[in-house]
Amino acid sequence: MLSKIATVAAFAAGALAHGTVNGVTINGQFEQGFLLDYYYANQNGQTPAEHIGWYAENLDNGFVEPNSFGEADIICHKAGSPKLSSDSMAKVAAGGTVEFHWTTWPESHMGPVITYVAPYTGDVESVDKTSLKWTKIQADGYADGEWAAVKMISQNNTWPVTVPESLAAGKYVFRHEIIALHGASSANGAQNYPQCLNIEVTGSGTETPEGVVGTSLYTADEDGIIFNPYAATINYNIPGPALWTGGSGSSTPAPTTGAGNGTATATPTAPAATSAAASSAAASAPAATSAAAEATPVASSTPVASSSPAPSSGAGESGSLPKTFTIETFIAWLEEAAGSSSNTKARRHARSLFF
Repeated sequence: MLSKIATVAAFAAGALAHGTVNGVTINGQFEQGFLLDYYYANQNGQTPAEHIGWYAENLDNGFVEPNSFGEADIICHKAGSPKLSSDSMAKVAAGGTVEFHWTTWPESHMGPVITYVAPYTGDVESVDKTSLKWTKIQADGYADGEWAAVKMISQNNTWPVTVPESLAAGKYVFRHEIIALHGASSANGAQNYPQCLNIEVTGSGTETPEGVVGTSLYTADEDGIIFNPYAATINYNIPGPALWTGGSGSSTPAPTTGAGNGTATATPTAPAATSAAASSAAASAPAATSAAAEATPVASSTPVASSSPAPSSGAGESGSLPKTFTIETFIAWLEEAAGSSSNTKARRHARSLFF
């Protein structure tokens, strides 16, 4: 029985794979981010395609755990480095919108979507990531009964971020992140998925906030890192430093989108999100609506998927697989398939496959 459970669980784990940011769209123009394919190209002595993303070794689409918040991997993911991006960068006007495209994301991994910026000068390849000072310009957690990460899925795996109009022109590293909370009820259970990209900000802004070094963004035991997302009532405080007053998000009035005139961005064309080869195939990505309309960023003209319901204990009739389920209900089904409640070893194994 355990071997059957392991087989089914392995299949399910593949279907619920985590994602990465494969690029951004600015003013309808897609800019290629870092792809895991580039890691292997580099290993084989090949030159990756031009891109604006930071190199990272999250080859399993994995995460950074809270116990590693004081280490450099939390800054731009595992072994994060600008070494393959040279000085390639996108450009956005202050007050404009950057749409971040995720390759894939499971609804079970509910949590906040957060964006930081850190200024730098000179060649990005010479940047010491541990010295970068990060300012939070966007933060959305739980609003209107839906987690930001789940809402992102319904927006064609896209999250639009408005660049504050007052942000000074210059070179920046943008750090875009999802924190998955499905295991955050326990210490070291949250999962951080940061991704970094090079973007130049243009315009007449004059403000350069001080920021915080990456290894000081979060603590492992703070509210919002340890959190039960399955509680009957959700009152979630987004972790990390305070949202900059020039930024957008659920905790501050949001500036308008577009080129500083309050208009929505044009509908972009973004690549399919599965591989480097697929990146050249276009898939329609939604346009961001005006952030002045509501605090949480929204992409338009995309069918809205229902948010993940709170887990229930039902695992289907007569041990059959439910037609629809969350990760918790699927685990419940696995436990039922493992046998009676007296078979505790099988039940614990079923749950350990996911947590």
